[in-house]
Amino acid sequence: MDTIRDMSRHMRTTVRLDDRLLEQAKREARRRGDTLTALITEGLRLVLAGSTPGTSQRPLRVQLPVCRVGGGVRPGIDLDNSADVLKVMEDDA
Repeated sequence: MDTIRDMSRHMRTTVRLDDRLLEQAKREARRRGDTLTALITEGLRLVLAGSTPGTSQRPLRVQLPVCRVGGGVRPGIDLDNSADVLKVMEDDA
């Protein structure tokens, strides 16, 4: 009986996605061992949870890899100044 109740909460719909975005989403779903529907559902839930009035979304914490080979930041680049970093990146392109 629960299966019938669960089925009534789902609706089939059509969405139009950019071809490249769709291919990326399919690859990501395969990588996760999940369905495209599950990936889209998770994405929508994340977006909607972050846009609920009165809730504050915690910033995403990212662990950056550390290179121990040597080198480091190029001389003259201040990583605290995003405008300078962007300028250097554009100049290198």
